[in-house]
Amino acid sequence: MNPLYAEALQSVQGFLWAGFIVFLRIGGAMLVLPAFGEMLVPARVKLVLAFAFTLIVLPGAMPYISQPETNLPAPVWLFAESLIGLAIGMTMRMFVLCLQIAGMMAAQSVSLSQLFGGTTGEPQPAVGQLLVLAGLAIAVHMGLHIRVTEVFIGSYQALPPGTFPDADLIRRWELSGVARAFTLGFSIAAPFVIAGLVYNIALGAINRAMPQLMVAFVGAPALTLGGLALLMVALPSGLLVWHDAFVTFLSNPFEVRP
Repeated sequence: MNPLYAEALQSVQGFLWAGFIVFLRIGGAMLVLPAFGEMLVPARVKLVLAFAFTLIVLPGAMPYISQPETNLPAPVWLFAESLIGLAIGMTMRMFVLCLQIAGMMAAQSVSLSQLFGGTTGEPQPAVGQLLVLAGLAIAVHMGLHIRVTEVFIGSYQALPPGTFPDADLIRRWELSGVARAFTLGFSIAAPFVIAGLVYNIALGAINRAMPQLMVAFVGAPALTLGGLALLMVALPSGLLVWHDAFVTFLSNPFEVRP
């Protein structure tokens, strides 16, 4: 064979191998990635998105893949890449779960939990569905695809290929994401929780003062109406807080926060 052809064939093989390694990491994350990995997105679209992210990330990841320092067998290496991608996607997925937690708490506080349930594969109240769709729309509009690309490229420095991820690091990483999701979710739903608590205490006081008054028939519609009004006022601020926290996390996603 012509040496020039042999060199070209070797270069193509190395490029395809590197692309396959990058695709494994991105494909694992694409299963649970916010916006791009939602259940509403068809599987074919997710596959195309995974290929697109692979082509974008590959030039930045090539220096780490061309000369990997590994003693792992090839099957273990490939499994480790998929596992790292899944861990990266789950840490970002926690912010979607945060909106669902906030929506569930808000809906329970203002008696909206059974009104118009979610239409996706993840049953949730209408408030949670509204928060999730609005939050994802804001994130995509503000350049989520660019920040996700930066996270993927930075992951090859924080979690280099050819090494199996440390189980304790992944555990602490994911646990910090769960704690952050519940903390941020409660912060977003705090106005609804406080308003519902104050209203129910006042309703109980009225019921004690006027036992003959059917406060349930008067209080429940008023609570729902007040919850909708509070949703209109508090939703923009809550989404702003959520987006700021998401951007802060994506700026340094591999730091294990207490």
